Amino acid sequence: MDLAVKSKEIQELGFSVIDDVFTDQEVEDILAAINRTDSTKETFRKSDDLFAIRQFLKEVPETIDLIFNGKLKHIVKGVFGEDYFLVKSIYFDKPETSNWFVSYHQDLTISVNQKVEIAGFGPYTNKHKQFAVQPPIDILESNFTVRIHLDDTNEENGALKVIANSHSKGIYRPETIDWNVEKEMSCNVERGGVMIMKPLLLHSSGRTSNNKKRRVIHLEFSNKILPKELKWSEYLSLM
Repeated sequence: MDLAVKSKEIQELGFSVIDDVFTDQEVEDILAAINRTDSTKETFRKSDDLFAIRQFLKEVPETIDLIFNGKLKHIVKGVFGEDYFLVKSIYFDKPETSNWFVSYHQDLTISVNQKVEIAGFGPYTNKHKQFAVQPPIDILESNFTVRIHLDDTNEENGALKVIANSHSKGIYRPETIDWNVEKEMSCNVERGGVMIMKPLLLHSSGRTSNNKKRRVIHLEFSNKILPKELKWSEYLSLM
């Protein structure tokens, strides 16, 4: 695993895929911990098309040591640096017959503990008792996301489709995409692999058509200290 190559890919394309970060047994252990969790809590979202756990590592803390194995820590520190820490975690379970899809967008918000009027931060939203806010663009440009795939994922069961290098163009409204210029790519990932992406990368997800699950753990990382009035809603040091 040449992390210099992966780092260059992320810088140029906005994403990279790394296989074999988790063994089959490690994946099974993570899934077993999830299955033991009480799914009636407010931070859980359940429908025919999607099962999600917000603040995942807070709700299922026994997965922390399983997720942050030696390989993942090496990747995070080697690609981004020693000063990065976790600021958000979500678990997504897209069932075999899901019609749930997400159109092209950038991830323009961060999760914080409260609403405070601070220059450069806004607008705010509050969903399921979770505050989110659009921060200054330098925070979004330095943050990154790791998506751990617990199932083989391709175009037929919701692999992310992305527009390469769109992360380098600032706030990029999806309605302005010029398909004569832009190129769509499918980020297929094998079970136990990870996809790393920048929040400003335009991405989407299609419906499931092959009757196969797509379970993903979505982790966001930052090295930015927020203004003292604000705190990240989640914080986990990798040291």
